[in-house]
Amino acid sequence: MEFFCYHRDRPGSLPLRHELLEQHWSYMDQYATEMIARGPTFADDGETPTGSVHILDLPDPAAARAFAFDEPNYQAGAYRDVLLRRWRNLLGRTMWDFPGGRSTGNRYLVLGLGSAPAAADLDTPPDSNDLIAYGPLLSDDGSAWLGTAALVRAPDGETARGVLTQRGRYAEVEVRAWEFGGRR
Repeated sequence: MEFFCYHRDRPGSLPLRHELLEQHWSYMDQYATEMIARGPTFADDGETPTGSVHILDLPDPAAARAFAFDEPNYQAGAYRDVLLRRWRNLLGRTMWDFPGGRSTGNRYLVLGLGSAPAAADLDTPPDSNDLIAYGPLLSDDGSAWLGTAALVRAPDGETARGVLTQRGRYAEVEVRAWEFGGRR
């Protein structure tokens, strides 16, 4: 089962995150084979961290909750909240398989939270060359569509937002600068 996990930073938590960086990476190293994508998000200035995205393949919702809530930054109070949802990998690859590589162009997290009872954006958009990861957010049992999450290469945030083709079906769309994560 695939899961989307987005830890959003608590304001002023950057010093704590710096202090726990090695613990965070060591924790994530335990999940290296399960990772589909990972990396930090940033404020509009492109420099101030706002959170961490992790997309993983785990056995069940209990394992996903353990991953999200045992994470060292979460345990220390660096995050204000956690969005954890089942996810379906419509591209069938990891971020490391993205043909555009690790560093060319601007990267974004596009997160659309559903408002309509019917599902939206369940198919890969027609022009998917710039998609790094893409798929629906689902209920724990996988039966209900709750939104869509994408990692995309785009010239700017507004262009990235366009990956969600059925905008009227979303109560909220969040776009954040994002970069490939992991040890450097």
